[in-house]
Amino acid sequence: MDCAQCKTLDCYNKGKDCTGDKGEIAELYRNDPQALAIMKAAAELEAEGYMLLPRVQEVILFSRKMGYRHLGMAFCAGLHREARLLQELLAPHFEITSACCKLCGIAKDDFNLPKVRVNAHEVICNPVGQADILNRAGTELNLLLGLCLGHDMLFNKHSAAPVTTVIVKDRVLANNPAGALYSAHWMRMIKENPIPGKGKSTDDK
Repeated sequence: MDCAQCKTLDCYNKGKDCTGDKGEIAELYRNDPQALAIMKAAAELEAEGYMLLPRVQEVILFSRKMGYRHLGMAFCAGLHREARLLQELLAPHFEITSACCKLCGIAKDDFNLPKVRVNAHEVICNPVGQADILNRAGTELNLLLGLCLGHDMLFNKHSAAPVTTVIVKDRVLANNPAGALYSAHWMRMIKENPIPGKGKSTDDK
């Protein structure tokens, strides 16, 4: 499959099945009550709020539709302010348990991990610990706010509850990774020098 290169999107426009697996895949939903419930709530959310609601408001409405009462927030320490603001919006509707990425205060030196500042004491980001804390709290939906690439994968893997991302970290583009795709400058820079330090872009000449 290479759907990204498709020029017609006939699956979307005409209901075409390019895989030949439509019936088999449909059964995956029928045989998974949680998946079917999430799909139903997501479809209702799209039908009722398409182009009307920001993501944060969608979280509230979706969680209400699913009957969730206890939400978890796993946030980057650099987005502490955003986590507090989000909790302020969610707390009137749900019980909230939040977990900062630096919880437990485990030193990078304990795992011989590279540091941003070589001679400084630095603490690891702890996505497995965040997931464990939220699992033990019994959260029903976990919200990710700005976990580093890789750390988000570990959190998703270890979270017992479904996970949705509210903020994706991008330190260069104001937490908007898609900005690189909309920018001629960044598209050119990444094509010319995809691996930092492995070549010289024209801007460096």
